[in-house]
Amino acid sequence: MALQQRWAAACLHPAAKPVLAGVLLMPLAALLWGAVQDTLGANPAETLIRNSGEMTLRCLLLTLAVTPLREWTGVAAVARFRRLLGLLTFTWACLHLLAYSWLDMGLYLGDILVDVVKRPFILVGSLALLLMLPLAMTSLNAAIKRMGAARWKALHRLIYAVALLAILHFFWMRAGKQNFGDVAVYGAVLAALLAWRLRRLWGRWVSRAEG
Repeated sequence: MALQQRWAAACLHPAAKPVLAGVLLMPLAALLWGAVQDTLGANPAETLIRNSGEMTLRCLLLTLAVTPLREWTGVAAVARFRRLLGLLTFTWACLHLLAYSWLDMGLYLGDILVDVVKRPFILVGSLALLLMLPLAMTSLNAAIKRMGAARWKALHRLIYAVALLAILHFFWMRAGKQNFGDVAVYGAVLAALLAWRLRRLWGRWVSRAEG
């Protein structure tokens, strides 16, 4: 109980959100510094695109992990980080898109559209980002009041589709180099989170059926 109270106090501390945001944006500072110092390797564009994509996936998995962590730890205050993590996920996704569009495609819209259609993994990644857009746009309390809690929750279940598309995007991207180590790790984490969600839904359905 004492440990739960300490965790709750840490989560409720005014500095908790800024610290979390700072930690998850720290790689961006490192990448920008590396770009300025020319220490990102032989292909800086690829490094920026790859790292921004992986940070998007990590933030997305952290967002999905909030509810399980809240239930496993019994610390309700963990839930206050869900919105911040969702917005950080969207921020990294936009940076990933910017890095690809600018550094890889030179911001030529025609070439980008052709590339999206030509390469399935880019099409899937683009679809994931499009599905994230309404989630980011409805992240404020005013949106919940305007839409109603039920419709808002239904819309935000799109995060599971986003996660599946993101993993598929990452898998296809790594398939060209036959490098699936990180894909397996992220896929296993997502599978565990989805399994927890399905088990929770099954438990609710059984409870309703018995009631």
